[in-house]
Amino acid sequence: MYKYLIKPILFLQDAESAHHFTFSWIKRLFNLPLLHSLIKSAFAFEHQDLEREVFGLKFSNPIGLAAGFDKDAKLIDEMAMLGFGFIEIGTLTPRAQGGNPKPRLFRLPEDQALINRMGFNNGGVAAAVERLKKRNAKILVGGNIGKNKDTPNEQALEDYLYCIHALHPYVDYFVVNVSSPNTPGLRELQDKEPLQHLLTAVKKTMESYPKTRPVLLKIAPDLSDGQLDDIIAIVRETGIDGVVATNTTIERGELKTSPEAVAAIGAGGLSGKVLKDRSTEVIRYLAQKSGNAFPIIGVGGIFSASDAREKLEAGASLVQIYSGMIYEGPALVKRLKKGLIKG
Repeated sequence: MYKYLIKPILFLQDAESAHHFTFSWIKRLFNLPLLHSLIKSAFAFEHQDLEREVFGLKFSNPIGLAAGFDKDAKLIDEMAMLGFGFIEIGTLTPRAQGGNPKPRLFRLPEDQALINRMGFNNGGVAAAVERLKKRNAKILVGGNIGKNKDTPNEQALEDYLYCIHALHPYVDYFVVNVSSPNTPGLRELQDKEPLQHLLTAVKKTMESYPKTRPVLLKIAPDLSDGQLDDIIAIVRETGIDGVVATNTTIERGELKTSPEAVAAIGAGGLSGKVLKDRSTEVIRYLAQKSGNAFPIIGVGGIFSASDAREKLEAGASLVQIYSGMIYEGPALVKRLKKGLIKG
C-alpha cells in the first residue's frame, strides 16, 4: 500500500514538508486505540536468531532507525511499533537551532536517493530530554550528538560534553557526530589530532559516571584508507566502543539523475542506494584492518535483506536504515528481519 498509494501522495510535496506531514499523521494514527493494536500486530516479527549482544547491550534484532529521522525524540514510542531493534535520535546540540535555509532536503527518485543540507536543525537537547522522560517503549535508544553551528571547533568539546551530561540518564549509547557535511568546519574534527583529543575527553567523562554508556564515532564515507587507518588507531587508543559507518557522502559520481538537476540542488550530503557499496567498503576495511577489534553499525543504502546481510557479512554487528524506508515504506523493517532469518 505504501509504494502504490501513500508514497505517490507524499512525493507530491517537497521532501521536508512530506517529512513533517508524515510525523503528524504517525502521531495521530498510531495512538488511536484500535489502530495501535493493529499496527503493532502488522509489523510484529521477532526471532531468537535475530538477537544480538553488542557493546554490552542486548538488541532484540539488528535493524535500527538511523539518526536524522527522529531528531528530537518525538516518535520513539510510535517508531518502536514498527519493529526496530533500536532507534537513534539526533543529531542533538546543546542549544536549539533552526538549521540551514530551506529548501534543504531533496529527493533523487531515479537513484532512490536523498540529498540533505539540514544543518543539525533540532530543538536542543533539553527539549529532547523532556520527551525521553515520558516515553513508554522499552526499545534501546542511542543519542547522536553534535556541536552548535556557532560554536568554534576549539570549543566543540564543551558542546559534546554538555549533551552527554544532559542525555546520560535517558539513552543507552552515544554517537559522536563529526562527519556531517552540513555544518561548516565540522569534518575538520575528523582529523587525527582534534579527533583523538575529543574522544579521549569524551571517554574520560563517560568513565566518571557510575554507569557508563557505550560511545561510538560516526564517520564519513569520503575518508581515504589512510584516514580510516587513523580511525582504527584512535578507536584503540581512546578506548571508545565502536564506529557508525557511514554518514552521507559529498561525492556525486554514478548518479542517474542529470548533472544539471544535481547541480541545481547544490551542496549537501547524499544518501540512499548510491551509498550502499561505499559504506560496505568502509565497513569491510575497518573490520579487516582492525581484526574485528570493535563493533560497527553499518548504515547506507539498505533497501533489502540482501543489502543488510552484505553489511553484516562485511563486519557490521548492527545496521540502520533511513533513505530505504522513505522509498520502500515502514514494512521494510519486517522484510529485513524475515530475510535475515531465511538467510
